[in-house]
Amino acid sequence: MDLKQHLSAEFQLRDWQVDNVIALLDDRATIPFIARYRKEATGELNEVVLRELSDRYEYLKEIEERKETVLKTISELGKLTDDLKQKIEDCLEKSKLEDLYLPYKPKKRTRESVAKEKGLEPLLDWILSLSDPYADVEAEAQKYVDLDKGVSSAIEALKGAADIFAERIAEKAEYRDLVRANFLTKGLFVSKVKKDMESQKTKFEMYYDYRVPVKEIKSHNMLAVRRAEKEGVVAFKIEADEDEIIATISGREIKIGAGPVADFLKSAIKDAYDRLVKVSISAEVRLTKKKEADLEAIKTFEKNLRELLLAAPAGNVRVFGVDPGFRTGCKVAMLDETANLLGYITLHLHKSQREEDQAKENLHKLINIHHPRFIAIGNGTASRETDKFIKQVVKELDTDDKPHVLVVSESGASVYSASDCAIHEFPDLDVTIRGAVSIGRRLVDPLAEMVKIDPKSLGVGQYQHDVDQNLLKKKLEEVVESCVNYVGVNLNTASAELLSYVSGLTMGNAQKVVKHRQESGPFKNRRTLLDVGGIGAKTFEQAAGFLRIKGGDNPLDDSAVHPESYYVVEKMAQKLNIPVTSLIANDTVLSSLRAEDYANEKTGITTIKDILDELKKPGRDPRATFSYADFREDVTEVTDLKEEMILEGVVTNVTNFGAFVDIGVHRDGLVHVSQLAEKFVSDPATVVKMGDRVKVKVLTVDQDLGRISLSMRLDAPKTERRPDSPKAERGPQRIAPAPAKKMATLEDLVKKFNR
Repeated sequence: MDLKQHLSAEFQLRDWQVDNVIALLDDRATIPFIARYRKEATGELNEVVLRELSDRYEYLKEIEERKETVLKTISELGKLTDDLKQKIEDCLEKSKLEDLYLPYKPKKRTRESVAKEKGLEPLLDWILSLSDPYADVEAEAQKYVDLDKGVSSAIEALKGAADIFAERIAEKAEYRDLVRANFLTKGLFVSKVKKDMESQKTKFEMYYDYRVPVKEIKSHNMLAVRRAEKEGVVAFKIEADEDEIIATISGREIKIGAGPVADFLKSAIKDAYDRLVKVSISAEVRLTKKKEADLEAIKTFEKNLRELLLAAPAGNVRVFGVDPGFRTGCKVAMLDETANLLGYITLHLHKSQREEDQAKENLHKLINIHHPRFIAIGNGTASRETDKFIKQVVKELDTDDKPHVLVVSESGASVYSASDCAIHEFPDLDVTIRGAVSIGRRLVDPLAEMVKIDPKSLGVGQYQHDVDQNLLKKKLEEVVESCVNYVGVNLNTASAELLSYVSGLTMGNAQKVVKHRQESGPFKNRRTLLDVGGIGAKTFEQAAGFLRIKGGDNPLDDSAVHPESYYVVEKMAQKLNIPVTSLIANDTVLSSLRAEDYANEKTGITTIKDILDELKKPGRDPRATFSYADFREDVTEVTDLKEEMILEGVVTNVTNFGAFVDIGVHRDGLVHVSQLAEKFVSDPATVVKMGDRVKVKVLTVDQDLGRISLSMRLDAPKTERRPDSPKAERGPQRIAPAPAKKMATLEDLVKKFNR
């Protein structure tokens, strides 16, 4: 199979696009680099398509490698026919390839192999050759009775023949595919509460009696019911119309008319389905739907993580980061305009009046000394009490230039505090002080701070512990890499963690860059990056365009123009008889230039247009302008919530079934997808995103389960069904298939034969 031609057809791309992308990937080019600086080569394919193409290419390469093993094994057995070879070579799915290989795959001793060892295969072949539906098979079976071989009766001989037939049926790729297709298109997922859990109230109540077509189950339902099964709350299985499946296989396999012989063969087919096919295909279909659910959940996680990382930065301003606490006090870290730690203090706000007065006096002094623009309070334990206290202190300040007090997410701050990265940055600080620093820094620049934290610890996904962890890690790292390179990185201030996500750089490279910077001083231009040990021409090519140097030797080093294209800008400046510095940000002059006049074989028109756009706004931060929400001061606990209450909040997570909103009560509320807008919403991400400021109405509060139901349909009537009710989530219903009819046992059939 020509992989490139297949990819061209599958992705509806031209052959040259696929050829070029694969050549670039094989040459160790990164996706961000290809998407940004090789647009002519790819036909301007974006990162999403490039990653999908790359993943599919790797998948097909794995299949091709597996095919080689399969073909070699079957060939060595002397059983490789032209037809089988063609089917294997045309196969594009791993499961179907394994189906084709199954009859020839080395296996453990089975009932079939035991029956063959007893010499019973000729008996089966004789039965299959019969044309008389009432033939005396018992008489023929009697010929195979051999105590030395372990065949003590005609019944045992017939059982052995049936075992061989059952395994033949179970190993036929066409029947496995038939059962698989039936389960996927007509099957039902069914979950039932276990008897010992019937009286218990859990978060899985909607799955106590749950039925949904396999093809229609939603990602979050699939992951939730699997978790319920794992926790021992429900039993979970697939139901299918077994009569239809067995009848279809029987119709293809049984050529003889109705009678005892046909009944015998049909009984063996049912045994093949029940014992050898149903369980394995059920497991495979469950895994297939699990993988689909994983992909959808991970895509949601990716979207949320991207929004979180690309959240608007407060910028180069002074900030106090506060890690609130009752028993050990509030840790306050003072950060300067470049997020460096100026000092820290512990304030005890929740003990005695004397300590609270002292804390107020100390905070007054610190604000007057450092003049912070913002005070960022982590949203963990004691956050609302701390927020109320600090706002009162700020209110009493005798100045018009008062800091803004904000509550920010501290998800992952504790993980960072105990990490090797934090220990390396602040070896002499307590973990809580490190946490306060992280809280303050994530307000200044969310991207630069959050790349230090495992994305799974940021709390922006759904069922993140239930999905494929390796795939989740891979996809989230791709998101971080994409975001870092989209924004660009200051080469002279970035941490090793941030630099490690720059296109082409590894953590080892990044650490060497930081060390070189500490020993030799700031980088003066991009080219000096080549002075760092381990960074050669290829790494430089991949990384240089995403690194920024402010106030360096070359003004273009503070832009997204790649060094390989500097000659184009210099040519523009020469033609206009002005220095390069006069060309940068000169919109009037730049608008007069035509990309066609500077394009050549090395640098195409698309790249020239990108250069002109970048020169108009060099080094521009593509992230949004910083803004924030204010929570109601009289609503700080879940017990303060009342139905119909209208509140302002911040979207903290977006899932397939709705959005979670922080309304300032230590627990996020859920706006179910049905409550996001007056119109029907199929994808919550089309209505809200992480960080959005929204107004919500409180629908219900369940104190026992800690659930808060919210609505963004502020005029919606109160009598509407609760969005989190089981019926609203249950999905399409179907009548269960009738139980399969009881089929005659082999012993019954033998009795018929005897008669």
